[in-house]
Amino acid sequence: MPFWLPAMTAYTLRPKRGLSLLCTIAALGFSVIFIIWYGMNSDRDYIHPILTQLIPAGHCACESSTTFQCSTCLTCPEPPRQENTTPAWSFEYVRDGRNEALDQRQCQAAFPGLFEDIARGGKFWSTHGGLSTAELDAITIQQGMARAFISQGELHVVTARSKGEDHRRKILGTLSSIHRALAADPERASRRDVEFVFSVEDKVDDVTNPEWPVWVFSRTPTEQGVWLMPDFSFWAWDNPNNYIGPYDQVVDRIKRLDIPWSDKKPQLVWRGKPSFAPKLRRALMEAARDKPWGDVKQVDWSTGTNVLKMEDHCHYMFIAHVEGRSYSASLKYRQACHSVLVAHKLQFIQHHHYLLVADGPNQNYVEVERDFSDLADKIEPLISDTEAARRIASNSVKTFRERYLTPAAEACYWRSLLDGYAGVWNSTVEQWSESTQRERGLRYESFVLLESPKMFEFDASATERWQAS
Repeated sequence: MPFWLPAMTAYTLRPKRGLSLLCTIAALGFSVIFIIWYGMNSDRDYIHPILTQLIPAGHCACESSTTFQCSTCLTCPEPPRQENTTPAWSFEYVRDGRNEALDQRQCQAAFPGLFEDIARGGKFWSTHGGLSTAELDAITIQQGMARAFISQGELHVVTARSKGEDHRRKILGTLSSIHRALAADPERASRRDVEFVFSVEDKVDDVTNPEWPVWVFSRTPTEQGVWLMPDFSFWAWDNPNNYIGPYDQVVDRIKRLDIPWSDKKPQLVWRGKPSFAPKLRRALMEAARDKPWGDVKQVDWSTGTNVLKMEDHCHYMFIAHVEGRSYSASLKYRQACHSVLVAHKLQFIQHHHYLLVADGPNQNYVEVERDFSDLADKIEPLISDTEAARRIASNSVKTFRERYLTPAAEACYWRSLLDGYAGVWNSTVEQWSESTQRERGLRYESFVLLESPKMFEFDASATERWQAS
């Protein structure tokens, strides 16, 4: 055998060993990626807690949360009343809760703290020179967005784009809520004309830039340019697979079917799909697993497994609330129950979140960390002292169900949003287009009569107008 053969043999084996090592690393990498993917997308009841820790935060951005600083909050002292004057008007739930025609003075008296984000938006745009049609023209109307204007107290739709029925229903619900608030407006005839763009998508960055003045359902603290509006489900939440109905109808149903506090289960209830926000939701599931006070389960909508009706959540003393890929519209339904809401530190802000109070005499919910690490520490003392829990639940009902989430409060908020927006609106609104020789927008009353397909890609400038002969 030649003396050089062993050396060549050794040399030819090295690439094979390197290739095997690369294959092993690739296999391990693929396995890790698959395991993480599985953890993020699985709706199984249990995956190993280590895998839960490996799941990236993703959309939920779990390192951040919102701290509300409300200058007109629930705990602020009432201004001193002057003597020898007519008694001040005050809000009464039974009398005023469904009164959508409260005037501006009554709205301010009834709902202190509700208009905080409007004031924030107005201050932001005041420091940026106000708003004009130039800012609106720069906004690309994506699917899930609409442009509209109010002229002489009437709502007109300029453009609306929908990817499908879900978008169309949400856009229609939003427009309907605005129209309802206008129809009941005591100052409708003198209302200033404004034009605006809104989005019905879950997140601002799904469709637009947070620096644009788009009306949205929720925002994060850094999204300063947008304006908060009530979400579509105050009008109604209805789709082919899930009928809920108008929000006030749900409240009536809950009040009718709720049970006495002493009969409620001293447990924490939650139902949902873990894959919507796996980092958050699986943390909740693990924190409550095997606890005598935990009734936290995943649902399978295809089979109906673990599905619980909205009103049946109210049969529990404690209801957990978890954000999804953004805000969760289910919060207000949980707040309709005479139960204790338990929520992690929220990242997304909705228009009524400024009224959430986590401690003190006006406490109306229980706040825990975003990883639910202190859930047991917060829940177990209230399980032992259900009277303390009952006070929190009663504060929640008094604050939200019987005040800040009433039809009266919603209408007041819409009109306050229009007022705040008008305060920084520097342009006129033209009803008539000289270039097309037709109205720039279609009246709301006509828009709602359009066939559904015509709403998907609606452009008022391209809509045929027939004249009666």
